[in-house]
Amino acid sequence: MAQSRELEERHLANTGSASLSVRWVQGFPKQDVHFVNDSTICYPSGNFVIFINIETKKKTVLQCMNGIVGVVATNIPYEVVAFSDRKLKPLIYVYSFPELTRRTKLKGNVLLDYTLLSFSYCGTYLASYSSLPEFEFAVWNWESSVILCKKSQLGVDVSQMTFNPMNWHQLCLSSPSSVTVWTVERSNEEHYLKAKSIKLPMEDGSIFDEKDLIFPSSLPKDLIYGPVLPMSAIAGLVGKEAETFRPKDDLYPLLHPTMHCWTPTNDLYVGCEEGHLLVINGENWKVTILNKIEDRLPMDERNFISPATLVYQKGGVLASGIDGFVYSFIIKDSYYKVEDFLQVEEPVEHLMFSPNYKSLLIQTDKGSVYIYTFGEEPTLNKILEACDGKFQSVDFITPGNKHCMTLTHSGEVCIWSMEDGACVSRIYLKISATVLACSPSSFSAAVGTVGGSVHYLDLWDTKSPQAIHKAFVSESSVQHLLYDQRGMYLLVGTSEGYIFVINANPSSMFQILGFVEVDKDILQISTVSLLDSDIVKVMVLSSLPQTGRSKLQIFTLPKILPQVSTSIADQRGRMIDEIIHKFLYEIEHPLSSAVLDFKSKRVYGFCKEVPYICSYLLPEQGHSGICILKPHQKVQCKHYGPGMLSLSPHGSWLLSRAKCGTLCIRDINTLETFVSCRSHSHQGHGIQSVRISLDGQNILVNGREDGTLVYLRWRRLGGILSTETLNYCQQLLTIMSNTMAEENNYLSMAQSDSSSLVSVSEHTINENVSLSIDSSQEALLLQVDNTKEIPWIQQKNQEALRMEIKLFSNKRREIKTGMKELAKTVLNMMEENETVDNIAKLEQREFGLDLEELERLHDESEEEIEKIKKDVEMHNLAKRYLAELIKEECWNSMAVKGRALKCFHIPCVVENFPMKERTDEELKKLKRVLQQKKIETECLKLRKEIVEFQPTKTLVKKHHEEDDEEEEDDVAVKDTNLPNYMFGSQSTDFGIHASLLSSQLELHSREEKINQIILLKDIIYKVKTAFNNEFDAAYKQKEFEIARIKERNVRIQEIILDLELQEPVWQPEFDDHEKPERTLVVENSEIAAQKYVNPWRKVKAELTAVHILEEGLLARGPDTRRRALMDMMGGVLEVKKEDILRMSLEAELRKLQNSIQESTQNFDDYLKRLFQRRVKAEIVVNQEELKINNLMFSLLLDEEINSRETFLNNYLTRKQEEKDQTSEAIKKAREDLDVYKEQYDNLLAEDKVLDRSFKKEFSEIPTHQVDMLYKLFKRRPRIPKPKVHSDAASTVPFGERPESGKLNKDAFAQLMKGMDDMDNINNMPEGLDPSVWEHFCMTRRVKVENEQKVKQKAAGLVEMVAFLRRRVEEDDKVQQEIEKVFQELILLQEEKVKFQLNLTIQILLKQGQVELENFQLFLEYSDAILINKHIIEDLNSVIRSQGHKKVTSMMESKDIHKGIFQIEWEHKKMEMEMEDLNQKAWDIQMLFFSRERQKYLSEPNYETLIAVQIGIMEETIAVLDKTHKKNVENCKNLLKKLVKFGNQKDVANYTLSCNLREELVAVSERKDICHALGPKLTCEKIAKKRYENMMQQQKLTNISKEQAEQILILQAEVERLRMKTFPALVPM
Repeated sequence: MAQSRELEERHLANTGSASLSVRWVQGFPKQDVHFVNDSTICYPSGNFVIFINIETKKKTVLQCMNGIVGVVATNIPYEVVAFSDRKLKPLIYVYSFPELTRRTKLKGNVLLDYTLLSFSYCGTYLASYSSLPEFEFAVWNWESSVILCKKSQLGVDVSQMTFNPMNWHQLCLSSPSSVTVWTVERSNEEHYLKAKSIKLPMEDGSIFDEKDLIFPSSLPKDLIYGPVLPMSAIAGLVGKEAETFRPKDDLYPLLHPTMHCWTPTNDLYVGCEEGHLLVINGENWKVTILNKIEDRLPMDERNFISPATLVYQKGGVLASGIDGFVYSFIIKDSYYKVEDFLQVEEPVEHLMFSPNYKSLLIQTDKGSVYIYTFGEEPTLNKILEACDGKFQSVDFITPGNKHCMTLTHSGEVCIWSMEDGACVSRIYLKISATVLACSPSSFSAAVGTVGGSVHYLDLWDTKSPQAIHKAFVSESSVQHLLYDQRGMYLLVGTSEGYIFVINANPSSMFQILGFVEVDKDILQISTVSLLDSDIVKVMVLSSLPQTGRSKLQIFTLPKILPQVSTSIADQRGRMIDEIIHKFLYEIEHPLSSAVLDFKSKRVYGFCKEVPYICSYLLPEQGHSGICILKPHQKVQCKHYGPGMLSLSPHGSWLLSRAKCGTLCIRDINTLETFVSCRSHSHQGHGIQSVRISLDGQNILVNGREDGTLVYLRWRRLGGILSTETLNYCQQLLTIMSNTMAEENNYLSMAQSDSSSLVSVSEHTINENVSLSIDSSQEALLLQVDNTKEIPWIQQKNQEALRMEIKLFSNKRREIKTGMKELAKTVLNMMEENETVDNIAKLEQREFGLDLEELERLHDESEEEIEKIKKDVEMHNLAKRYLAELIKEECWNSMAVKGRALKCFHIPCVVENFPMKERTDEELKKLKRVLQQKKIETECLKLRKEIVEFQPTKTLVKKHHEEDDEEEEDDVAVKDTNLPNYMFGSQSTDFGIHASLLSSQLELHSREEKINQIILLKDIIYKVKTAFNNEFDAAYKQKEFEIARIKERNVRIQEIILDLELQEPVWQPEFDDHEKPERTLVVENSEIAAQKYVNPWRKVKAELTAVHILEEGLLARGPDTRRRALMDMMGGVLEVKKEDILRMSLEAELRKLQNSIQESTQNFDDYLKRLFQRRVKAEIVVNQEELKINNLMFSLLLDEEINSRETFLNNYLTRKQEEKDQTSEAIKKAREDLDVYKEQYDNLLAEDKVLDRSFKKEFSEIPTHQVDMLYKLFKRRPRIPKPKVHSDAASTVPFGERPESGKLNKDAFAQLMKGMDDMDNINNMPEGLDPSVWEHFCMTRRVKVENEQKVKQKAAGLVEMVAFLRRRVEEDDKVQQEIEKVFQELILLQEEKVKFQLNLTIQILLKQGQVELENFQLFLEYSDAILINKHIIEDLNSVIRSQGHKKVTSMMESKDIHKGIFQIEWEHKKMEMEMEDLNQKAWDIQMLFFSRERQKYLSEPNYETLIAVQIGIMEETIAVLDKTHKKNVENCKNLLKKLVKFGNQKDVANYTLSCNLREELVAVSERKDICHALGPKLTCEKIAKKRYENMMQQQKLTNISKEQAEQILILQAEVERLRMKTFPALVPM
């Protein structure tokens, strides 16, 4: 399809009278930029490959005719460029530079897309890698257009692919999870790919010790449970997946490579996402992690984490990250040091050296390109400055022959020169922009935003555009901006369905004249503004998705609209439909685009669902309502997908574009296409917008997703078409010349005095409206913050609301007064309602006056109730379903329900075994096993009888007896010779016959083990059944006991009533554990929630209770007799007879109670015995289950061994197939080598023959001339080697690279040129015949050519010998693996036989029967035997007696040592007492004796002296007290004075406050006067103050952001240093 469309476009372009050519393309790189030569770079953009000369910055473009360009690669020695397209089954094109002629076209088997291309430096080789579904890696010879070799890697997505610069045979392919080195091996004309996967370290930088998964050598040996097998065998894997299988716990995260580069020594440097730098040795492919040397402080708190790109230089690599810096890694041995190399404004995404290594290309993530030139004074030049995002909209600056404009989503506006596509200027609006439009009547432009604003730009000086005005029209985003043809009005379409009409003249301050309300989904706006007309017709297209139709709305704007805008629009700014003549039309099918022709009689539409362009005739007369339009003309177009239409400025051309990316220009009358151009493709979602200049000579085409702007110009245009466009352009410019001059002069004046247009555009409310309205009227106003910017439409609504408030204020006041009176009346009625009876009381909702609101609230409450009911019902349904599932699983499916039995008097509980019914399949298996066992038993008996030669009669008799036994019993019983402890369980205690069970020593085969498991399960079932039968009998007995107790309790109750005792009657009952079925039924007593009862039911229940009580009282009658008997005789008539009766009743009561106690006690004893039976049954079940588990484990291990054996056999088969392949490869390589060697020997023989036959050919000439000619025959021309400049040798790190095919061809051409010089007649010896000289020259030329062929054959022979040697090594390696597999199979079979013979058996042992030391550590029983316990008991008795003797002697020795220790302790005690007494004597001698103690001892009247001192102290205290009282009196006097002074100050302050109040009144009056006189000055001050505050806030915000970034960097550094101090826990 793509090729047919391409041929059709070429046919249209060739057959038509007009054609378009691409003048320049503006786009920015999204892929890596490449060098073509030392001065030229290239990158793909859209459908083009753009070449830029870095010296002159001149651009050249190469267009891909099949759509968008895929990946690009360059070959510097050959100066060719290869790129792929992105069509189905893509192709690779190779073009030469600078001719831009196609060298070849490569076609492979790829279905979708190529993701990587890479040229080899040596030779004509090109590597490609494709994406889904093939993931094919291929190596091409691009000169011959053939694939040399290819390999598919399913699921591997490669991110980088490079050839080894020193060896084209090696390539490195890296992805985020792996690094693989591929080697291209060549044998004559055959090429083969061999891969080597690099083992990467783990994330923490440690090397993972990978074990051999196929032949593990470090598996532990288990002597008890059999052989330990690899995890793949345990998982049951037998195919190729077993070779690489690892359990989840054994998987460790590895490093994630991001970029790699080659070195001259064939090593690889790899940068990782985790920040590590790896070096891969080129010989053994061993990975080494380079250690970073931290010898400097980080600059600007930067922390380089992971490299985004790497390039090699001498001594290290250059790397870049996301921080905008280029770093130099100086590598020495296994260490590297990081240094700052260069700082760029943006994050660096790609680095590349030029071929001569004199300059470095730096590409940022935004798409900008810098060239860093090395030298004594390095320079950094910006070659390409990218825009911030893809182009959102484009337009010409009137008249469209010098400049154009572009807009990005971030608000970046660029002005481009039409001459060479250079960027003239930029302006950053810092907004979320949507659309751009340039005014035809002035040098101004409008930019629409997502926030609903329109920004106006002054383009008078294209080198310095300025934003001069801003109009906030609406809060919804601006989706459409359109000037009419004469530039009178600007139409702004928003997402809410409003079209604002704005005066396009800058002199009018871009006045908003009003708006027209249309449908929300506006698709396109079209205008018609003829030169000789006074009106502007506007057509709006919108979609009707509900009906699948399209809607057209056409209205008229008069030329004098700015003068009469107030009469056309209402107070809210909405234009009146009748005045603007608004008509509605509908089209029965959906349109994606529609335009109105200049005669306003026809509409052209692009159908959305079918590829047709239709025209519709408009009715000549007006109409009311909606008019349905029918297609008048229908033309099929070659576009696919929704398309767009637009008219040329003169209205004679119809431009169409769609998702296919083709632009078609049609004649408006015939709709015939006279020119088409495919500038974009469907892979980039086609064309977004098309703009054509006023003179029709220039066309701008903007892509939707490819980010490419294409400038088209007419290459050939018919005379009539060209004349029409030029005449219309001249006529339009002539008519608008005066208006344009005036508006441009205004813009030039405004640009010089920018303050005239500042702060006028913002619609803010800074005035306080003082209206004499009450609070209710103020509530109707929109509460908007004075500092918040509000849209124009909202401002108009507020102004209209204020006018309405002024106009109807009196009426509103009357209504409010009436509402207050009505509310007061309702409140009185509600208060009165509270005092009436309940019957007459009204509900609260009945006092609501808004019936509609009441009904709405009632409906909402009902809906909410229904919703809650539904949710509760669904919740209950889910619970019931879950309960039903649980009941089915745990109750209904059980053949024997689980229940318990409890004793009457002791806390003992016995539970039965819950059991499910055995399935038919289980019974069928059991029946098969039983039948098989019976047959085996009979066969065994027959074999024994035959071997023992028993008489025939006895044999027949036994057969008859066995038949009788089979008729009586279904299972044959035989006596087992095995002891009970060897049987492994106690199931025989329950009467279970175990005769059919195989001996534990005979279970060798898989079938025997499975049959044994089935029989063991049957035994468990029988044991449980036997116990359950006993349990059921006990349960029935308890039911009988409870029933008998109930019968006796009836008599006991009568006796208690007769005796008038207060004793309780004990009545046992079954609880929920004994009758679990009761838990499935919910009783009313279990419901905690109170049941809801209607009021009338409550009243009825109360009346019924009263009635029942009255009937009971009447039924009882008078109790006079009873009360008289109690009063007179104490309630006893015959005392003696009653006593006798009482004694008999008490005796009967005791008898009944004793019988109940005795029966229940007997049941408890029986239940205790049953509990012991239950424990024994559980022991038996556990024993049988243990045997089943052991058998299951042996079966599982048997399956693992079989899986391992199957895998080894499959692996051996694959290796044998590989061995066959390697043997075949060796055979073929040897055959090719023999043939090639034979050809080489023939050439060498021919060369020798030419040398030997030289003198024979020239035997006719003299001998001295023959000798002279032979010397010339041996002479060869000297070929000068290309001189490498010293500076180039010092900068290029790779030095001299291996010779390529191109160099070999050049060398041979120089050799032939030298031969031509030697064949010159001037070099002929004297006296030689010219004919002889010619024959000599021909012979010598044949000799030289033959020598060149011999050299080529010799090089090929060496390569083939090396290829054969590698194949032999591979064959030997495969043979070693085969031998290893055979050895592993033999060992596995030995382990399998040993496992089948060494069985695990279960033995019953009593406690104390066998004693072993260190049982936990002793697990080897190979030399253990079973002996009689008497031997152990006798030995234990001897050991016990000897032990008693030893203990007695030890006690005696202990007593002797104890006496010695006591004597020593007493001796030490005495020594310590002596030391203590000596210390006390010394302390008495050294006791301190003070003066006070001396005075006490020397003074005879010591007490008198003390009394005198006390008297002196009392006198001193009295004097101090008197002084204190005096000071207190002085303070009190001072306080009185201060209080008096404070009162005086209070009076003065009060006087001053009165004066201050009067002054404040005066100040307030003056302030009001100032506000009334100078609001403008105040507003300016406020605005200035607000501006200063905003600037300060913005400054503080920027500072805070910078500090936050620094804090984040510091936190990251702290975290890194903290993690660096953690110890590395390396697994051992």
